[in-house]
Amino acid sequence: MKAHFDWDLGNRQKCQKHGVSVEEIEDLFRGPITVFDAPAHSLSEQRLKGIGITAGKRGILVVFTFRNQEGLQLIRPVSARYMHQEEIDFYEKQKP
Repeated sequence: MKAHFDWDLGNRQKCQKHGVSVEEIEDLFRGPITVFDAPAHSLSEQRLKGIGITAGKRGILVVFTFRNQEGLQLIRPVSARYMHQEEIDFYEKQKP
């Protein structure tokens, strides 16, 4: 199943602020990703935190939500950054 994304100037700039490209974020959702609830990030909508390794072998942490648009569920990245080593170690322990 192909993932669809909701990008606009606001979330694109916020995600790229830490050097993470749109392509890397979308790539993250094509592979194994560990997802956690992130309730502290928003009171108005459900936010989730995802961690994973891209095809380019970069560890990324992304905060995202889901949006429905014209019957299609979209992934809306809110912010993203490269993972710290302890986060990468945690992710590696979570994999089966």
